[in-house]
Amino acid sequence: MSTVDLTGQVALVTGGAGGIGAAVVRRLAKLGARVAVLDLDAAGAQRIASAVGGIAIAGDVTDAATMPAVVEQVERELGRLDVVHLNAGIGGGQAGIDDALNVDRYRKLVGVNVDHVVYGLCAAVPALRRQGGGKIVITASLAGLAAMPADPLYTLTKHAVVGYARAAGKALAADGIVVSALCPGFVDTLLLGAAKEEFDAVAFPLLTPSDIADALEAVLAQGEPGEAWVIQPGGQASAHQFRGVPGQDVVLGRV
Repeated sequence: MSTVDLTGQVALVTGGAGGIGAAVVRRLAKLGARVAVLDLDAAGAQRIASAVGGIAIAGDVTDAATMPAVVEQVERELGRLDVVHLNAGIGGGQAGIDDALNVDRYRKLVGVNVDHVVYGLCAAVPALRRQGGGKIVITASLAGLAAMPADPLYTLTKHAVVGYARAAGKALAADGIVVSALCPGFVDTLLLGAAKEEFDAVAFPLLTPSDIADALEAVLAQGEPGEAWVIQPGGQASAHQFRGVPGQDVVLGRV
């Protein structure tokens, strides 16, 4: 039996129309929450929201005005906000190291993977404070903890998200707001694109969206401020143990 009971609480999931987001929406609803589903795909958001008795909101998370308006709508229609999953994300699509940089695609990548997280957290915090606290979970990636040479720009955005979650988590802990990051390996969603065939050809184990929903539930139950939780196939999600920064004496060779 789950240790998480969200009865009477309200959750917001960005990128909730499919993949990880849809699995999380269903899980949050199963745990008792009313869920607001935000996605650029209006029809997809409506389909998932209708299935769980939630509400659907269509919007572009890269627009700075979207997240404040969404949070206001959620509070107006559902009465409160307790849990936020900033899940929307896209792949890099270009290396960004030796090819001609497509600036429009780069800006979209940063807009979805980084800007939306900042906009979403800043919009959610006042609403969570009104409830005396809450949970913000950000979908990052193992690429936020280790370099992914195949996609340096994606690595850049996910490192940014992990650093932001760690810092924001510590900064907001006193308000009773727990900020955490999920750092899964490769997940079997449309984001894999053509790489899915390559993984299948070598029987590479992939996570499922349900695995990420399991991890999110564990974070809601046990997560501490500023943690980054690693999720790999066949293992239990757990908080990553970061090494400390060397002190001055170590850097200067005094020890």
